[in-house]
Amino acid sequence: MVDELDIVQVSRSTIDYYDGQAVPFWEGTRDHDVSQNIAALLEAISGDGPHRILDFGCGPGRDLATFKAMGHDPVGLEGSPAFCEMARAHSGAPVLNQDFLALDLSPASFDGVFCNATIFHVPSAELPRVLLDLYAALKPGGVFFSSNPRGDNIEGWNGPRYSSYHSLEAWTRHMQVAGFEKLGHYYRPAGLPRDQQPWLASTWRKPQ
Repeated sequence: MVDELDIVQVSRSTIDYYDGQAVPFWEGTRDHDVSQNIAALLEAISGDGPHRILDFGCGPGRDLATFKAMGHDPVGLEGSPAFCEMARAHSGAPVLNQDFLALDLSPASFDGVFCNATIFHVPSAELPRVLLDLYAALKPGGVFFSSNPRGDNIEGWNGPRYSSYHSLEAWTRHMQVAGFEKLGHYYRPAGLPRDQQPWLASTWRKPQ
């Protein structure tokens, strides 16, 4: 666990890491296939769209560009200034430079929130507040998607990055306390034995 005095350092260290690794991170992840995750979010959102989607932790903009190419209205959010510049250039979409632990979002402004391999950097002590901020940013009936590395509810430093690894049961409790209704979950990569599926993906709805 991390105490209150360490929260600023958690954000600063994690953001600094990604700022310093922006180019190699892009080269290593630009071809990752997360179409299953994008489909899970979009299929759960009511209506034909275009949908206004917050890509929470958009990184260099791979998925942001995909949402835009599909005709939606995406907005990126990223703590790393280097990632923000890359995402804007790559996608042509607006990108908010905001710390995950200090969000400033307009209420009821998004049809969907897409958290692909990002929100696990939020310490569990801060997670309830962050989830409430994202809940408030969704329109009634809006959909929240997350894909996190799963674990036995441990957290701490992974080099210069802080990470939290939630079980399905613990993640469900966090989401339900924030007010979300569960739609479904699955493990990734698809088609492998469970012990070779390190990612827990889940979809949730904000009630009407």
